[in-house]
Amino acid sequence: MIGRHDPRRIGAQIRMQMPFLTPLEARVVDTITGRLDLCATTPLRQVSDDAGVSDAMVVKIAKKLGFAGFRDFREALVVYRQTDVASLHSEISPDDSSADIIRKVFQTSMQALEETMSILDVAAFDRAADLLHGAKQRDFYGVGGSAQIARDVAHKFLRIGLRAGVQDDPHMMLMSASLLGPEDVAVAFSHSGTTSNVIEAARLARQQGARVIAITNYSTSPLSELADIALCSTAQGSPLLGENAAARIAQLNIMDAIFVAVAQRDLDRSEAQLARTRNAVETKRRR
Repeated sequence: MIGRHDPRRIGAQIRMQMPFLTPLEARVVDTITGRLDLCATTPLRQVSDDAGVSDAMVVKIAKKLGFAGFRDFREALVVYRQTDVASLHSEISPDDSSADIIRKVFQTSMQALEETMSILDVAAFDRAADLLHGAKQRDFYGVGGSAQIARDVAHKFLRIGLRAGVQDDPHMMLMSASLLGPEDVAVAFSHSGTTSNVIEAARLARQQGARVIAITNYSTSPLSELADIALCSTAQGSPLLGENAAARIAQLNIMDAIFVAVAQRDLDRSEAQLARTRNAVETKRRR
């Protein structure tokens, strides 16, 4: 159940579940969250009548979103609206100054970071760090913007002497996954968690006995359900910026934290390898 007094978790959890609701369920949620007069005493019957569904349907949807019931959902929304979190994000408009644009873009990213930190499963984080530290082979899968995150992480790992293969071609993903085994780890990056090429590679990696870590924006996505461990970002949608821009920042921070945790597990070796890789490129810097 959601800790309803933490407004960062409230907005994040609702958004993470929305793509996996039925069209009717999503419409009911939009109707409820769109009510400007919603308060701590708004009756269930009034909400269900406005949404054109039964009381039982509203309760069912509230529970599907992770709340104990309608009252819990209602109270959480009231708390959410009483804070600055709900109003942090706003769309870019033609009249915005450069200062407005900077503020809105930065606030969107800061909100994604705050909310992601509030929902991040620390136990899952530790398990992921342990797996990556002890893996014989590390495969990173992603396409488009997700592939760029994978490359960034692989670069960091290489600096401390941990090699990772980054695959962004569907055939190469499957070929690489087919060669993994029980001592190996595949990290699958997909914002939506529904990218078929990434899911297919992750599934094959699991069939070969490898452990799979998912980096995604949705905890109930097909990729999350397939993975041994899912580490989720959360980002508010925007017609112009989309979710991906803010989620990319959050996912990079998740993996930065993973990198530090992995390095910490053998700090002496990590520092020695970091010195070696730093010295190797020192001659490429202009004096």
